[in-house]
Amino acid sequence: MNWEICFKRSFGRLIALSLAVLSLACSQSQETVGDGISDSQKKIKVVATVNMVSDLVRQVGGDHVELVEIMGPGVDPHLYKASANDVIKLQEADVIFHVGLLLEGKMEEVLDKLKTGGKPVYAVTRDIKRGRLLKPEEFEGYYDPHIWFEVLLWKDTVDVIVEGLSKLDSTRQVDYENNGKNLKARLDELHQWAKTKVAEVPQEKRVLVTSHDAYNYFGRAYGFKVVGLQGISTVSKAGLADRTKLVDFIRSQQVKAIFVETTVSPEAIKAIASDAGVVVGGELFSDAMGELGQMEGGLDLGSYEGMIRHNITTIVNALR
Repeated sequence: MNWEICFKRSFGRLIALSLAVLSLACSQSQETVGDGISDSQKKIKVVATVNMVSDLVRQVGGDHVELVEIMGPGVDPHLYKASANDVIKLQEADVIFHVGLLLEGKMEEVLDKLKTGGKPVYAVTRDIKRGRLLKPEEFEGYYDPHIWFEVLLWKDTVDVIVEGLSKLDSTRQVDYENNGKNLKARLDELHQWAKTKVAEVPQEKRVLVTSHDAYNYFGRAYGFKVVGLQGISTVSKAGLADRTKLVDFIRSQQVKAIFVETTVSPEAIKAIASDAGVVVGGELFSDAMGELGQMEGGLDLGSYEGMIRHNITTIVNALR
């Protein structure tokens, strides 16, 4: 499959819409970009595409930002098509943060046009050295965008948030820098917890089977072999041969449990579990976190830390 064509398919209508919005707001964009936030009480209007990025903004920006999220819990960013209202939200933002690496494939061209028009648009993966990124063969030359499952890699996105907010609001730059420093320290602690927790699973049992290949960075960081029914992007669909191959793999590797995901229909994985004679070990967050304030055992599943702790605890409990 040609992934570039797949990501840009059916995009003409959205581009026409976005160009209309941009032409109406062009003068406003030119007036505001570069001026910063002059009122010390004024909040920066931030738009984040996915809720993993929203959590970064919330942690770094604190009370200084007014945050709008395009894609919430349970939304698959690979398939998401921006609405007219989304484009308006993007245009009204002081700054936009997104993952990049074609995660938000159907929105990339709109984001590029906004950036070309002078809007501050930041891919949080911008400064990550490409040698640290995975480039699966099936993704036809593109990078795997699911970097948030490698905690130390995700930590390297924090400085982009700090930079973007500080450029607009230099009077509160120290706040953003301190918040960023504290966040990175917490992510270091989270990584150490993850290493300790996964050690409860014997190495030979560290096989993670899920709906799609979103967990390769997790596998690299914490020593798991990762197999997904679908590819890196949920745009691809698994056929009968894929399902048969996965059932055979589960049996041959004596996998104890496999997992469904919150942003992918569970039916195929449930059927495979039945055919392979294994259990569904639980539901994992993949391309979106939970609802902010959704508590589970003291964890907020709408936070990055809550998502990571939930996923790892679920995996360990099912496989150890």
